[in-house]
Amino acid sequence: MEHATEAIRVQLTDTAIGKIQEFMKEHGAGEEAGLRVAVLPGGCSGFQYGLNIEDAPEEEDEILKLHGVRIFVDPFSAQYLEGVQIDYVQSLMGSGFSFTNPSAAGGCGCGSSFAV
Repeated sequence: MEHATEAIRVQLTDTAIGKIQEFMKEHGAGEEAGLRVAVLPGGCSGFQYGLNIEDAPEEEDEILKLHGVRIFVDPFSAQYLEGVQIDYVQSLMGSGFSFTNPSAAGGCGCGSSFAV
């Protein structure tokens, strides 16, 4: 059952939207597909972010529709993603998605894990 929510506010930059759409096209994603944004236990600060293109949402997922991109968020992750901004950055050190989380109490040098 698909449902939209306004409870979780996630922001995508224009660069992130373009990259997500590019990855989904490469993946051959259908109309039901979307990007799973997850918070997983682990990383050097306690939690880390996970991104994955999935063909369809899980039953308990919140489904966000942002600028033509479907975002799937599970109930555990939702509590940590309020107000998160997702960007795609390119630098001499590499490229990838970056997260700015106003709820994070700390992070680490790797930039991919956080504490609450």
